[in-house]
Amino acid sequence: MSTKPDVIRKCLWPACLVGLLITGILSLDCNLLHFHLRKVTWQNLRLLSSTSSSFPAECLSETKAFELPQEILSHTQPVKRYIKEAFYEMSIQAFNIFSQYTLKSTWESDYLKQIQIGLDQQLQYLEQCLEEEEQDKEDWKEMTEDGMNWSGALVPQLSSLELRRYFNRIDNFLKEKRYSHCAWEIIRAEIRRCFYYFQKFAARLRKK
Repeated sequence: MSTKPDVIRKCLWPACLVGLLITGILSLDCNLLHFHLRKVTWQNLRLLSSTSSSFPAECLSETKAFELPQEILSHTQPVKRYIKEAFYEMSIQAFNIFSQYTLKSTWESDYLKQIQIGLDQQLQYLEQCLEEEEQDKEDWKEMTEDGMNWSGALVPQLSSLELRRYFNRIDNFLKEKRYSHCAWEIIRAEIRRCFYYFQKFAARLRKK
């Protein structure tokens, strides 16, 4: 589960031409990042809902709690850069999960491709905006070195680690179930819940 963004982009390049017609070309204005993230995440939520009309009753006995680490963004005023880093980690890990799609599942391939394109688009937005904020990161580092007490100092490391563990649990579940139909249906519902959770936090990037 360590696919790099540049490798992802190479794999998706042929589909991106089609994807531009679907998602539209959005300006990479970091002041509008919250709008881009909410738009793409909402689109992926709709696509996940479209892959299946209802959760199969025969799969209820196989459901599993993957323990989405909601506490990573539960601070009263989380630093916006860390929300972006959490979004970035989530996008990469979710893409890796969807890359394991096989013909054994019942998902529509065009829906899956659109979800992958949406995640890649999020990565592009976030890469640019995180790079532009590199100086701010240095300022925060100096602030903590000056002895100021800031409760969110460990949030980025914890966020990435907990998200990786979360998606690793999903990945292991798929492997244990040998990518069965029920396994994919359970994962579809779980990642939809994850997207919905992150979609709510995109609004926190709106204003300072």
